[in-house]
Amino acid sequence: MEFSVKSGSAEKQRSACIVVGVFEPRRLTSVAEQLDKISDGYISNLLRRGDLEGKAGQMLLLHHVPNVLSERILLVGCGKERELDERQYRQIIAKTINTLNETGSMEAVCFLPEMHVKGRDTYWKVRMAVEATQDCLYTFNQLKSKKEEPRRPLRKIVFNVPTRKELSIGERAVEHALAISAGQKVCRDVANLPPNICNPEYLGNQALELADKYDNVSTYLVKEKEMQELGMGSYLAVGRGSENESVMSVIQYQGTDKETAPIVLVGKGLTFDTGGISLKPGAGMDEMKYDMGGAAGVLGTMHALAELKLPINVVGILAGCENMPDGRAYRPGDILTTMSGLTVEVLNTDAEGRLVLCDALTYVERFNPDSVIDVATLTGACVIALGHHATGLMSNHNPLAHDIVNASEQSGDRAWRLPLWDDYQELLESPFADMANIGGRAAGSITAGCFLSRFTKKYNWAHLDIAGTAWNSGKNKGSTGRPVPLLTQYLINRASNQVSD
Repeated sequence: MEFSVKSGSAEKQRSACIVVGVFEPRRLTSVAEQLDKISDGYISNLLRRGDLEGKAGQMLLLHHVPNVLSERILLVGCGKERELDERQYRQIIAKTINTLNETGSMEAVCFLPEMHVKGRDTYWKVRMAVEATQDCLYTFNQLKSKKEEPRRPLRKIVFNVPTRKELSIGERAVEHALAISAGQKVCRDVANLPPNICNPEYLGNQALELADKYDNVSTYLVKEKEMQELGMGSYLAVGRGSENESVMSVIQYQGTDKETAPIVLVGKGLTFDTGGISLKPGAGMDEMKYDMGGAAGVLGTMHALAELKLPINVVGILAGCENMPDGRAYRPGDILTTMSGLTVEVLNTDAEGRLVLCDALTYVERFNPDSVIDVATLTGACVIALGHHATGLMSNHNPLAHDIVNASEQSGDRAWRLPLWDDYQELLESPFADMANIGGRAAGSITAGCFLSRFTKKYNWAHLDIAGTAWNSGKNKGSTGRPVPLLTQYLINRASNQVSD
């Protein structure tokens, strides 16, 4: 798919299709008014006849409009002008792209970014339009024997900006959007693969391929023998019941001098989670292939970062593992010794992600990090708390949490901060070990965060629980590619601040 930006008048466009907006009630945008004027009122006459009201998402495709150079005009209903917000804008773009893809218009010039969206500038409107387009056009059919493709798919789209002064802004928006979308595609492709293909070794191979592709990326793999030497007893216990060896992939991106402390991203990579001895119910268990969504998100973010060539240092950790029931599997009642030396009483083997992450979070101390963000499909309780709209955020450092929330608002990949008060820590008390691996049903997401916080005393840390946002169930089942936009935006902001400092 090819994207570009330009600044030009609608009546001079010679394209397969021009896309313009119509507000309620039957009110033409300024661009649509230009086309109406040169067509001697052709468009306004259609609206008066009731062909289009202008409600959000309505579409009307016109062919061979008098005196218009382009073959088609797509009129897009945009709702009430003063109520056009970011959510509705993205929905309108998505509906537009789906309509174009069905009409056989292989190229289009889209004037929708010229509309006013509350609180958003040209950069945001162009970037979100590109990201929404890529999201609409994403398919995962690699494993189907017969692949259905549109007869004449959309191949090129030009987004028009109001003035020539904004061309450079629009071009930067396209560059950022393409990198983020590429990262999301990597995330989605890996997450959507079945667990008989995507296992910890496969994740490791993807990390190695990333290093082969980019000169400023290097990767090494930590396998079970080295984990044993490092004392990662908690991580190793989770994977003990699986035939597939646990593999932790360490991806290092160097965008500036080696002395600059890196930002570390740690992704939970449970390539399949049966729950272990605390076996999950069968219904929906197939979706536990998405329990590596954190690692997929980190891998996708590292791809986006390498594409953008940001002047920062970042380490990405893919904590690959598989939780299976077996004669060697760890059990409820076991007491594990973590890499930090702290001991954990296992009360439920289905609370395994935190047992993998705690050792990974201890491992990253060696990088003397600027900050650490772990990403995990950690708790069903987070889905109950925030649904599928927002990622749960917890942190031991207010400025870091503020920066992540800010990035989430900028990117549209929302996060919501949950408390991490000491009051919750007592729920993890164990009579036999330093702590238990669960704290009961109450505040399940928060106690999981509290557990991880005990291993992050030496650096600024944030935890993202993406259990509700990493994938969709039902009709539109599949990985969402989140939180690649949020994490990449955070890194863009950090790189920008670092340069200005």
